Amino acid sequence: MKAAYLHPKYWPTWLGLAILRMFEPLPHRLLYLLGRGLGLFIHLFPTAFKRIARRNIELALPELDATRRRAILREHFAGLGCALFETAISWWSSNERIRHITDMRGFDHLKAAQATGRGVLLLSAHFNSIEIGCRALAARLPLNIMYRPTKNLLIGEFVHSRRAVQTRRAIPRDDARTLIRALKDGEVVWYAPDQSFRKKGAEMVRLFGIPAATNTATSRITKMTGALVLPYFFERLPGGGYRGTIHPPLEGFPTDDPVADTERFNHIVEAEVRRIPAQYLWIHRRFKGLTPDYPKYYAGI
Repeated sequence: MKAAYLHPKYWPTWLGLAILRMFEPLPHRLLYLLGRGLGLFIHLFPTAFKRIARRNIELALPELDATRRRAILREHFAGLGCALFETAISWWSSNERIRHITDMRGFDHLKAAQATGRGVLLLSAHFNSIEIGCRALAARLPLNIMYRPTKNLLIGEFVHSRRAVQTRRAIPRDDARTLIRALKDGEVVWYAPDQSFRKKGAEMVRLFGIPAATNTATSRITKMTGALVLPYFFERLPGGGYRGTIHPPLEGFPTDDPVADTERFNHIVEAEVRRIPAQYLWIHRRFKGLTPDYPKYYAGI
């Protein structure tokens, strides 16, 4: 860690990390209950995160009535509270503990893909159990993880250091060269390109029927590397257990149309969200455009 991180502006971050570290050894069931309680308490307050999540649920799931959407919002915040303590478990718990509290299905699909000698892209999405979902994989196989650096430099460096210990490689989102090399070398990479993206290569792709700025690089990366693409989703079970599911490789992927390929994966994400709607990461401003005339879905939030 750099000496600059001793600056007083980072003291709250250090305190938060210390508190998380103190909670990590507690029984997992207790952490689950504490997390739900914390999340439900935060849900009581009119935060910007709550307004963003409410707006996203309205946009994505208009077929649900207001009562059902409110229930999803409340349960979503309970899950966010759980995610905080899952982060502590993911960062500091042993592989043995991680394997004990998580179940992994479809591992045979991954083994069969690896047996071909080609790289494997585990294509995932941002659910609120994302941290432990990655850790559950890393506790079972050498894994590369693509990640988005945080604005808090201390958190970013700390997360990178933990993932560097637990994974084969932690690859920043913009480091396409390392990602491509790993896949060409026949390695496994976890990748979740479902969040808003407005940099080079972004396209307007429909998600829940709404065009939104989206990263379409998955199609080009797999075409360049010859990697197999296997959808991977992770869920928090009632009572605090976890289940990850690795699906068979996508057939006929990629095509010559990156937008169509991306929309195809979006439809897979939509189906998973509709199955466990409270666990998608609704607090992210997902529906953004690439031009000024795009609807201001989050105006006033």
